[in-house]
Amino acid sequence: MNDVILKVSDITCYYGEMQAIRDVSLEVRRGEIVAIIGANGAGKSTLMKSIAGLVPPRSGSIVFEGMEIAGAPANGMIRKGISYVPEGRRLFANLSVRENLELGAFVEKDRKTIDERLEEIFELFPILKERENQLAQTMSGGEQQMCAIARGLMSAPKLLMLDELSLGLMPSLVEKVLESVKEINKKGVSILLVEQMVQEALEVSDRGYIVQVGSIVREGISQELLESDEVRRAYMGM
Repeated sequence: MNDVILKVSDITCYYGEMQAIRDVSLEVRRGEIVAIIGANGAGKSTLMKSIAGLVPPRSGSIVFEGMEIAGAPANGMIRKGISYVPEGRRLFANLSVRENLELGAFVEKDRKTIDERLEEIFELFPILKERENQLAQTMSGGEQQMCAIARGLMSAPKLLMLDELSLGLMPSLVEKVLESVKEINKKGVSILLVEQMVQEALEVSDRGYIVQVGSIVREGISQELLESDEVRRAYMGM
């Protein structure tokens, strides 16, 4: 597990003149699930958007598979092997489930490959097979979240970035969605996960980073963070 697929070094990002994150560093090793946790407005999503090319860092370095990608255009990230599932799902509401999924494979021109990926997705998320001709907007929140994750997988990414999976979901659905994250990881996909539900995120991940006011204040093995009295008091109300 020493093979680093993503290395973020001392990045600082702004929205206009407002600093959102400052000197943030983290890494994801091949085959890992890494959680980024913290309160609302801490800078977690900005960090994800920076890696995805949506908020270019003003300083610092982002290296993916040995290649510097800081400031590279967002539309090229999928070709590099990075897929970003943003907060709020962002499905095309008036398109069917199948159409949404196929849009996730827009960089793939081979029809046979796309169909094979669809079959893999339907095996992982049987409910999407049942709903494949249904409009995305008519599905439940949990089903929509699964569809958003599945669309992110259709590009066959090496790194899947998931932003606030639990947003708007009932606790029972959160557990189901996170179980699917573990299944995806078992297939060899590295995962970077931003999540407000701290306990759930740490239970599903290998390592975690805690973000406060735009900076990483603590990192470590997820199990150790889960057992930390400081983390439990600050983020789990225990």
